[in-house]
Amino acid sequence: MDSSVLFGIATIGYMLSMVAYISYLVFRKRGIGVVATGITVASFVAQTAAFLMRWVEGYEMGLRSFWRPPVSNLYESLIFFVWCLILGYLVIEFKYRNRSFGAFITPVAGLALAFIEMTGMSKEIQPLMPALQSNWLLAHVTMSFIAYAAFGLSFGTALMYLIEKTEERTEPAYIFWTVSLGVLIVLLSAMGLDFIKYHVLATNSEVIKSYLFRATFKSASAAVSLTSWIGSVVIIALVWRYGYLLKRIVAAFSITTDLLDELTYKTIAVGFPIFTLGGLIFGAIWADQAWGVYWSWDPKETWSLITWFVYAFYLHARLMRGWKGRKVAVVAVVGFVTVVFTYLGVNLLLSGLHSYGALG
Repeated sequence: MDSSVLFGIATIGYMLSMVAYISYLVFRKRGIGVVATGITVASFVAQTAAFLMRWVEGYEMGLRSFWRPPVSNLYESLIFFVWCLILGYLVIEFKYRNRSFGAFITPVAGLALAFIEMTGMSKEIQPLMPALQSNWLLAHVTMSFIAYAAFGLSFGTALMYLIEKTEERTEPAYIFWTVSLGVLIVLLSAMGLDFIKYHVLATNSEVIKSYLFRATFKSASAAVSLTSWIGSVVIIALVWRYGYLLKRIVAAFSITTDLLDELTYKTIAVGFPIFTLGGLIFGAIWADQAWGVYWSWDPKETWSLITWFVYAFYLHARLMRGWKGRKVAVVAVVGFVTVVFTYLGVNLLLSGLHSYGALG
């Protein structure tokens, strides 16, 4: 057995746990919750073993030093992100003895793993590029993804806060979270249709860029494109119209909004300094050693700085301006959108010095 087998087991396990947590949220049966936690813990153990095995395999193949962790391309970084996210979630579940968060956190992990399969990105163990053969790799990359995982947790709790706190369909906060959820469903559906139609060809980032949304919005057929836009508006309108049903489910668990607000703040308070030190400062030092300049306004650097500003604004607004509740919850959700674009959007849609983060 090699690491890919265990990664496959963990992927299936996380998908099953996502279904189990959502079922637990809907049916509120304790037995389903226990099963969801059991599957998640077993999957986490399998992924941990797979991560360590891949680390050793890279060393035994002579492709990497033993001190280089397997976080050097998009596939490995996504796997590490999911590992950090699930670890953080399990800590919250056992500390606060509440499983309902799982229905909002495990889908983030499930979507990250589904993205790997949908894009057909390379899973091969590859030798490190010269720019990655640095002692800063461990600190910069691992700290960045630990911070991303913390921001992912804050996204889940902030979204739950907005769902539970909003009352009327005309409220700006209600419109914000229902439209955001609707857009997410539309984008994932469009990418799923791309995968169904072009999966065989989607083997590298350039092909992905060429075929992204070609099955829907960018189709050569005007009728297909028009239907896609109309369908998207209908989906978003339906989410807005019936979003209150999700509110009823979340409210049924009697999770206080104060607890959700506190968890959002604490996870960002943990992730922000880690991101500042590992993502920006250590990244700048590494950039100077690799490229001879601390900052070059590379797209990844620019979007990392935008992400930093969003979370800095969250903390400033909360600590210095006394903002709490809906306003900072919206900022936390927007912050994770910038994280996703920094993490995946830049790799897929833009180009720059961080090209090793592409799909190939």
